Formats: sequence, C-alpha cells, structure tokens
Amino acid sequence: MRQLKASSAIATGTALLLHLAANPAAAHHPTGGQTPATLWHGLLSGFGHPVIGPDHLAFIIAIGIAAALVGNGSLAIIVAFIATSTIGVLLHLASFNLPVVEPLVALSVVAAGLLLLVTSEQRRHVWLPLAAAAGLLHGYAFGESVIGAEQGVIGAYLAGIAVVATVIAWGIAQLTRRFAAMEVGPQRIRIAGGVVGCIGLIMLLASLIGA
Repeated sequence: MRQLKASSAIATGTALLLHLAANPAAAHHPTGGQTPATLWHGLLSGFGHPVIGPDHLAFIIAIGIAAALVGNGSLAIIVAFIATSTIGVLLHLASFNLPVVEPLVALSVVAAGLLLLVTSEQRRHVWLPLAAAAGLLHGYAFGESVIGAEQGVIGAYLAGIAVVATVIAWGIAQLTRRFAAMEVGPQRIRIAGGVVGCIGLIMLLASLIGA
C-alpha cells in the first residue's frame, strides 16, 4: 500500500511539472503580470510564484528529496534556499543586475536533477551550497513580480514564498523518507531526479529560445 501511494504521488507530481513546463508563459505571473497592490495580494503572489513556476517547483521538490536523504542537517538545505531566495528578491529590487538569470535558474534545476539521478548517497556538503546559490537565482527571478510594490506588500510576498517553499519541501522530505526504505525506493528517487532534470532542460531551452 505504501509503495502504491508513493508511486501515485510521484506520478501526480510528474504530471503536474510536465503540464507547467508545457505552459511557460504563465510560469512567472501569479497575479497576471500585475504588481501586487495589497498585503493580501502580495501574500497570494508569494504563495503562487514558487508553485506555478515549473523550474522553481522542480527545484523545491529536489531539495525536499535531498533533505530526506542527507541525514543530519537536512533542514539546513531548505533554510539555505529560503534565506538566499529572500536575498535574491532584495537584490533584484535594489536594481542589482544579474544577467541570463532564467537560463541559470534552469541550470540549477538540471544540476539538482542530475544529483538525484546519478547517486544514491546525497551529501550535505554538495546540496547546501547548491541550495544557497540556487536560492539567489530563484529569488532574483521571484523579485520581478514585486518591482514597484510597497514595502509591506514585499514583506507579505516574501513571507508567502517562505511558507509555501517550506511546506512543499518539508512535505516532500516526509514522503521521501517513507518510500526511501522500500526495495524500489532508490529507483523512485532516480526517476524523480530524471523528471526534475528534464524539467530543467525544457525550461533552459525555453529561456534560450525566448532570449
């Protein structure tokens, strides 16, 4: 029964990611491209941005899986991503110029997918810097949605991102711990890594074609 539930969850997540990746135009506009004007809109936009962006969602899922596999310090991987994504948003709002950010975001997803795909032993010293570096990139992309917003709205937006990213990553970590011990657990993890990597490649191609 647990194996069936894990397989169903992976299949559902795969379908969701592939659907989102096939519709990149909606991937970075939780409020339809309009700058949030109220605290509530800022919070909703923060909730939506990491979820409807397939590259962001895929990476959050990857760090959730990694957090379940690295043992001690697993929470640090999630915290590192959230903390540096906040910094990334603020850098964007401060008009710091980070070129080719979308391809770099996609490459971070490819890297995360490859790590899950090629090795069964996930290590903190690899995932922690990757999560921190990727957080800056993903956060910089998040910042595009709140350019020109008031400080309170930006704060609500950042809170929304932090909450939804934590809930998703931690939930994935708990699910991964359940099926990792199964005989087919490592295979399922590699499948998830392959899906994440494919999403990254799709988004990378989309960003390069659209450049």
